[in-house]
Parts: sequence; C-alpha cells; structure tokens
Amino acid sequence: MTSTITRRALGGAAVGLLAARTLRAAQPEEIRIDWATYNPVSLILKDQELLEKEFAKDNIKIRWVMSAGSNKALEFLNAGSLDFGSTAGAAALIAKVNGNPLKSIYVFSRPEWTALVTQKDSAIKTVADLKGQRVAVTRGTDPHIFLVRALAGAGLSEKDIKLVLLQHADGRTAMERGDVVAWAGLDPMMAASEVESGARLFFRKPEANTWGILNVREAFAAENPALVRRVLTVYETARKWALAHPAELKAAMMTATKLSDAVIARQIERTDLSTGHIGATQAATITEAGKALQEAGVLDASKDMAAITHGMIDPSFINAIGA
Repeated sequence: MTSTITRRALGGAAVGLLAARTLRAAQPEEIRIDWATYNPVSLILKDQELLEKEFAKDNIKIRWVMSAGSNKALEFLNAGSLDFGSTAGAAALIAKVNGNPLKSIYVFSRPEWTALVTQKDSAIKTVADLKGQRVAVTRGTDPHIFLVRALAGAGLSEKDIKLVLLQHADGRTAMERGDVVAWAGLDPMMAASEVESGARLFFRKPEANTWGILNVREAFAAENPALVRRVLTVYETARKWALAHPAELKAAMMTATKLSDAVIARQIERTDLSTGHIGATQAATITEAGKALQEAGVLDASKDMAAITHGMIDPSFINAIGA
C-alpha cells in the first residue's frame, strides 16, 4: 500500500513538474513590437527602454521593428513577425475584413495625421480638380482611406484618378518634385512638407482621420493575456509621461525623425494623446469609415462593418489594468 501511494505521489509530482515546464516553455523568449514616427508614444517606450525594464525579470527580450506605415505594420502582424503593431483604425478594419487575425486593444493617439497635399503654387484647389491626375498614396493606410472618402464626396472614385503607389516618404518627394499633382499625406512627413517646402493642405477633414490603434496578434493575445496587460500598463506609463513632458516628447520625436522643431511642433498640435482607452467611440468612427469604403466599392458591400469592427476591438485588456 505504501509503495502504491508513493508511486502515485511520485507520478503526480512528475506530471506537475512536466506541466510547469510546459508552462515555462510556452512563455515567449521575446516580444516583437513596432515603433513608428506616427506613434509618438512608441518613441518614448523605445527611448526609455520601459518594456525592457518591465520584462527583464522574466528573461523576455524586446525586439523593436520600425513600421513605415499602417500597411507595413499589418503585413508584419499577418506574417507573425510582429506581436504588437501600430496602425490607423480603419486600416486595421480593412486588414480584418481580409482575414488578418488581429485584435485592436489600445489607442495611442487621436490624430489629424492625414490630409490631401499639393505644391504651394499648384492649380489644384479642390478634390474635384484631381480628376485625371496622378496622386501618390500608400495603399492600405489611413491616407489611402481618407483619399477614397474624399473622392467619393466629390462624386469621384479611384478610377477617375491615376494612383501612384508609394510609401509615405516617397509620396512626399514625388509631390514636391511634381511627379504627381497631389499626395495623400501623413505626419510627420506632411508637416515637414508644409514647413520646409510650403506645401498646401488643400483638403482637410479631421473627423475622417481614424484613431491611432495598437493591435495585437490574436494568437499571441490568447496565449499570453497577462503579458498583453503588462505591455499596455507600460504603454499607459509612456503615454502619461509624454503628456506631462511635452518638451521631452518633442525632442524624442525630433531625434527619431531628424526633423526640425517647427515640423514636430506642427505634428504635435494635430495629435491628441489624452486617452489610451478603446471602445464604443473608436468603433463608431471605424465603422463609419468601413461603410464609406463599401459605398466607394473598396470593401465588399455584403459585409457587416459594425459586427466586424466590434469583433476586432477588444477593450478587455485596457479595462483590466484599470487605466
């Protein structure tokens, strides 16, 4: 009897040890997260090594990946080379509609980061003037979505213009050289073009800019919910620090972008960092953008944009940390 009990006890201990080892093995060796010049909070996180400090005790490394635009962040998330990626809300929705397995879990900014831009002496005055013209844009980003909605408002579609597909910085260059008549701009490059070359924002609509959203891969969130909450806790620390230290925030942005004080000041005045919460307000804005894209023929009209948006947005992580 004693021998049987001992064998059972040892067997139970072995199972428990194996389970513990399996749990430890499931913990990721690194967290892959992006930084982007359109996400000021990410610059503070990276510069101050806040995530590195948080996860050092767990022996989890932080790998930083630069996102040149929402399209790149979404590509990296879909490929599994990023765990967390910064995008515009509407760009995340398009990706979700197309099967990208992500959850939108945090707001890093409420920006007016896009507008339609042309040279200071350009004959382009209105969106209608773009008919038949070459326009630079980065497909799958908020500036692209903004352009589509602006065209629809003027009774036009993408078929009425000549899209020149370039990353944001190259779009700015093409517009300033005159290779295209307009560019669907993105800050801080847009602010730089205004300040440095006198570029003109000929069509602005702040409410059509969707929120700056932090997304996580669904699989990563399902496997590591506690880690996701810890990442957001640190994100909140960085966001609040940025609000309390505007001069230092500007300096960090200038260093990252190699742009002037005047340019970064222009970007900051169009960027609201006052909340990290995601929920019904963001869902409403993103759903509206999705429906506009359906009307413009960009997204399948049979899809339920409200249902997809609400399925994409997950406020449970930010709510759980009591921020």
